[in-house]
Amino acid sequence: MLISGSCHITLRKCILFAKPVAICRCTRYNDGRSVSDYENSALHCLTSGGSDAVRRLAGQAAGRPACAVSGPQLRTPRVLRQGRTRPENSLPAFAAAAKNGYGIELDVQFTADRRLVVFHDDTLDRMTPAKGFVHDMPWAEFSAQPLAGSDEHPPLFADMLRTVAEANPDTPLIVEIKSRSEYKHTYLEELCRATIAELKTYPGPYCIESFDPRVVGIVRRQAPGLLRGQLADSYRSYRKTGAHPVPAFVFSHCLGNFLGRPDFIAWCPEKRNWAVRLCARLGAMMVMWTALPEHDTRKLEAENDAVIFQWYAPKQQYK
Repeated sequence: MLISGSCHITLRKCILFAKPVAICRCTRYNDGRSVSDYENSALHCLTSGGSDAVRRLAGQAAGRPACAVSGPQLRTPRVLRQGRTRPENSLPAFAAAAKNGYGIELDVQFTADRRLVVFHDDTLDRMTPAKGFVHDMPWAEFSAQPLAGSDEHPPLFADMLRTVAEANPDTPLIVEIKSRSEYKHTYLEELCRATIAELKTYPGPYCIESFDPRVVGIVRRQAPGLLRGQLADSYRSYRKTGAHPVPAFVFSHCLGNFLGRPDFIAWCPEKRNWAVRLCARLGAMMVMWTALPEHDTRKLEAENDAVIFQWYAPKQQYK
């Protein structure tokens, strides 16, 4: 079946971790101002206990103690704002998140000379004075770019992992592998291989996600026991960004799940379509991104196994 969800793992059984996840990102206002901030994001996470994938994310692989237990011993979430000296994607921002007990969601991609870096956008336009795609700029030039007018610069993924491990080695990581339609399969294989290799040096729990089902499929083949997720947006959102109706339908309805058999589906704020609902019925953990104060946050938290949120501090819950 095309929409397989993750039938091979029974999800929703026990808590993996319930730490809030801080997503370092720059929020833009309608008047053009921008301010560095943490998106105070929570994973009220939860899934199966028996599989190797779950043990890895729980921090039990290689004899490590679990990063959380199924009880109220976890930390109370704290809203943490960072100043302009800690812009999105900077090492001080990652260190601050880890020291304050937050997990971290981040994005990785290659520079022109195949250095693996942490940077959210495909292009440099929003966060640096430079223009163009990250994948077209060599590391020496990319690393010299100031982030949001600060003295900080975009880091290598290896340096980010080292910084977080030194600040708090138990920090959970959600790593999104960035992809574009023009990327060839061999390029994506190298990107996934480099990401997985770097993560093997990290002492804490982690998982990988991507909007590209090819990436999820490659992760499945290269690291079968690594927890993986399929990010998806609504058909309407894909069409608004200029996607053709056919790929917009395929991606919004998770029809590429047969490639990666994701353990979780990360879905947008819009109503779930029939395919996403079927994934949930087949056992996939449901993650929602990104909840805002104007949403019915209680409803979203009740309907999802995990919620990524910003601009409000929800009550910590356990499922």
